[in-house]
Amino acid sequence: MEFDTLVRRHKDAVYRQMVRMCGNPDDAEDVLAESLLNAFKAIHQLSDPEAFQGWLAIIARRTCGRLRKREQLHPVLQLSTLQEFGFDPAGHTGMPEQELIEAETKSCIIRVMSTMPGIYRDVYERRDVQGLSARETADALGITEAAVKSRLHRARAFVRGQLDESLQS
Repeated sequence: MEFDTLVRRHKDAVYRQMVRMCGNPDDAEDVLAESLLNAFKAIHQLSDPEAFQGWLAIIARRTCGRLRKREQLHPVLQLSTLQEFGFDPAGHTGMPEQELIEAETKSCIIRVMSTMPGIYRDVYERRDVQGLSARETADALGITEAAVKSRLHRARAFVRGQLDESLQS
């Protein structure tokens, strides 16, 4: 069975587990995204596709626990790694496989951001690309923190939806 088929079938159940474990939807999304990347890298280790959900949940729990220990749940898709924003990611390993995955992810995100409605793109860029806080973003855009959170949630849902469509193509 293909990886994207397994992801579509099981990601929502694992996401719900991560909301409970991580404490909020934003952190759960971040943990799920990182866990999916880790699962993709290690898919050759999975012998039974029927065990994918449990296997992904274990990866996600470990990811959440590790990130909680560091007390920093940063967005996994650190768009600030894009060259146009001038950020070189910490922990860059220089491994060709990882570079290829990162390059493809960046390319997909850039395409998705170009099609995202402006009010969501502004919030998404400030929060997930620039790493500003909700308060800083709200002040910069002249909106409430609640509006920032709502727009960020919709922007992330838009990104997930577009990425899911890309996987199906």
